[in-house]
Amino acid sequence: MITGATSGIGFATAKLLAKKGYNLIITGRRNDKLQEIKEKLTHKYGVEIITLCFDIRDNTAVELAWNSLNDTWKNVDVLINNAGLAKGLAPVHQGSLSDWETMIDTNIKGLLYISRIVTQVMVSQHKGQIINVCSTAGHEVYPNGNVYSATKYAVDALTKSMRLDLYKHNIRVGQVSPGHVEQTEFALVRFDGDSEKARIYEDFSPLKAKDVANAIYYMISQPGYVNIQHIMLMGTQQAGSNFINRNGRLVE
Repeated sequence: MITGATSGIGFATAKLLAKKGYNLIITGRRNDKLQEIKEKLTHKYGVEIITLCFDIRDNTAVELAWNSLNDTWKNVDVLINNAGLAKGLAPVHQGSLSDWETMIDTNIKGLLYISRIVTQVMVSQHKGQIINVCSTAGHEVYPNGNVYSATKYAVDALTKSMRLDLYKHNIRVGQVSPGHVEQTEFALVRFDGDSEKARIYEDFSPLKAKDVANAIYYMISQPGYVNIQHIMLMGTQQAGSNFINRNGRLVE
């Protein structure tokens, strides 16, 4: 089950897992994109895919979507909590309350809503795996990243505490923390659709969405007794949240 699967890391992960033969539940807010992805991946790889269209910030919508699944599809082996976003890039005294609430409701509360439901099944079947998509911003803050960083620090804390809650039930809990990633809608969403402001990757080579998907697949593909607890990855030209070599893109 992959949340936020209509673009970026979620879509890249869905593509890779379908290629590897996994049946998928993909979720998101754009039903047309979900259906397009389902049609493309089922045709190409012959896997089964269920789509669930809902806003993860709405717990009632989350529960209704989950309850629409039959018992077989509720036996989720892996939950990838990918849905998340950044809104705005302002100092705290100029921050938008609407942007703050959107990030908190999506990045923290949405993750909790879906995790609470899915982990109940995992506990009953005494197995499962949860992978949370965190960020380098969840380990090192940067100017004007205040609330976004706070939500990702929360994801880091939740990952660690969820592991303590669930390891006795043979449930693996880990996270992946990428730095800058292109081939996503992250920058476009952060700047409210302003494509000029979103051009933040032209003078260096960040990760691609597929690089993060590869890390997620590595975590999933380990034997059941192995839990990769955390992978942090950045492009070669990024040394941290505040250190980026912007002297031109690298030749691939």
